[in-house]
Amino acid sequence: MSQNTSSESYAAPVFWPTWLGIGLLRLLNHLPWRWQISLGRILGHIIYYLSSHRRHVTRVNIRLCFPELDTRAQARMVRQVFVNNGIGLFETAMAWWTPRERLDMKVTLKGREHLDAALAQGKGVVLLGAHFSTLDLGGLLFSNFYPVDAMYRRHNNPLLERIITRGRQRFFDLVIERSNIRTVLKALRQNHIVWYAPDQDFGHRHSVYAPFFGVPAATITATSRMVKLNGSPILMLAQHRLPDYSGYELELFPIITSFPSGDEEADAKRVNQEIERAIRKDPAQYMWVHRRFKTHPQGKNYLYRQR
Repeated sequence: MSQNTSSESYAAPVFWPTWLGIGLLRLLNHLPWRWQISLGRILGHIIYYLSSHRRHVTRVNIRLCFPELDTRAQARMVRQVFVNNGIGLFETAMAWWTPRERLDMKVTLKGREHLDAALAQGKGVVLLGAHFSTLDLGGLLFSNFYPVDAMYRRHNNPLLERIITRGRQRFFDLVIERSNIRTVLKALRQNHIVWYAPDQDFGHRHSVYAPFFGVPAATITATSRMVKLNGSPILMLAQHRLPDYSGYELELFPIITSFPSGDEEADAKRVNQEIERAIRKDPAQYMWVHRRFKTHPQGKNYLYRQR
């Protein structure tokens, strides 16, 4: 489907389910924050039972990445992943549509000294992120402390693409499609913070295998090249919902030194180590529903094939 779809064509029947879902989400977005969290928990349980494919993918990911857990503990984590993703859907709606003055939850930002030191270099900052269930809300909350741009991957549904981009423009100064390197370089040269999440499997091309929770994972090498563009420092931003649902914690990790190193595999390993460290703060809040290991030497989706 063309990405140049005119606004008039969004009335076509193919987009009706999207409009219905977005309309319902916007309506529920008017409820108090605590109510939305509760509805998100319920939704997560429903999706767990209805989506056998995502349940299988999540089970495989948890089994591969947390072999130290027994079967029951792994099963509990799988369920909690779905609960967190259900909550995350409502948190995304909050990020896109809730007025900032209504977002009065507790927010803590740790490690500001690391980002301040990076900005002091005057070369822009590549801010590593990851696909946590709090993804968009975390971006909005972080923007209350620092202006930030963001790179993203274009959505296949042009209507959702338009809605997502408009929602993120509320809190990101620039929303940059990941292939638009010229705009990224310009932002870094202006000493901007550019948020970037390299934690998904984009296939063999421009990737190397690097350990992720001890499992070889196709990891894109673009991170090294992007940092090299302007000699920009790079550091990780972790974000998590507090266990008692009282608020959120954002944490900036120290600058990754001697990066890039000239060895793409070593760089990919270091990036994955930072992301893994952030995930381990609360593993069930990561989006394990995605096929992080779909690229495999023995064939696509080898690890996810039903046995």
